[in-house]
Amino acid sequence: MREISLHILDIVQNSLAAGAANVVISIKEDLNEDILELIIEDNGCGMDEEKLKKVLDPFYTTRTTRKVGLGLSMLQANAEACGGELTIDSVPNKGTVVKAVFQHSHIDRVPLGDMVATLIALVAGYPEVDFLYSHSVDKKDFAFSTKEIRDVLEDASLDHPEVLSWLKDYLSERENQLQLGN
Repeated sequence: MREISLHILDIVQNSLAAGAANVVISIKEDLNEDILELIIEDNGCGMDEEKLKKVLDPFYTTRTTRKVGLGLSMLQANAEACGGELTIDSVPNKGTVVKAVFQHSHIDRVPLGDMVATLIALVAGYPEVDFLYSHSVDKKDFAFSTKEIRDVLEDASLDHPEVLSWLKDYLSERENQLQLGN
């Protein structure tokens, strides 16, 4: 995949297919340490040891719509090509944590991509899911929670066009503020 945001979309879709109602997406960019760290944590059905051993095999998938499962193996390849690594921890009936670390300045590191579009797609497609997103760049950080927004909105659904438009503007503004000066 050409952007980390597309990897995030793919992994979160796996989380949702595994029954997750809560998904935490965390991005940490530490320019001094030259690290970009991505963590996706869910409360889905999790995986047993046997499935966990197979999950990075590109020819293994639990999906019935295709015979390959390239998402995690491609993320692993992208991380390792940049001096990083991918780790997956999972507990049956508890959930899964996927962590990818990249050398931030590595010439082969794919760009982060359009996180705003990724988040809007997830919220629009799964308005009932609680997404917690955080992004930090050095000492600047930003976090947002769909649960908090849902609590404020009361009766309006997160997938309402006006809510999505506001959310897109809000996320764009906050992501742009993170990048200022970097």
